[in-house]
Amino acid sequence: MKVLNLNKQVALGVKVYQTKCFFQRLKGLIGTNKLEEGEGLLITPCTSIHTFFMKYPIDVIYFDDENIILHILHSIQPYSFSPIIKKAKGVLELPAGTCISTGSVVGDKIELVYGEE
Repeated sequence: MKVLNLNKQVALGVKVYQTKCFFQRLKGLIGTNKLEEGEGLLITPCTSIHTFFMKYPIDVIYFDDENIILHILHSIQPYSFSPIIKKAKGVLELPAGTCISTGSVVGDKIELVYGEE
């Protein structure tokens, strides 16, 4: 799938994978070596994450039921806990630096474009 920032008219990810079950949500990116530019992981439902056993930092976007960005973590390091964002419907995990390079900020609306990579 693709994930677009509608306010900035830019792709956040063009090869975004979505978790489909509890165990995929629990595992997340553990065991991967890095996210390439344009890759990402969409986790729903989700209100917080951890980066235990990861090898690299990531950007994390929390979004609500209307796909509005509620909170952004920039370059969260391995072996960290994120805050709990109670109103979040899900999170989008992206390569570190993606949010800054795309100008994405809290309040922007994202679009999930299914069936495309």
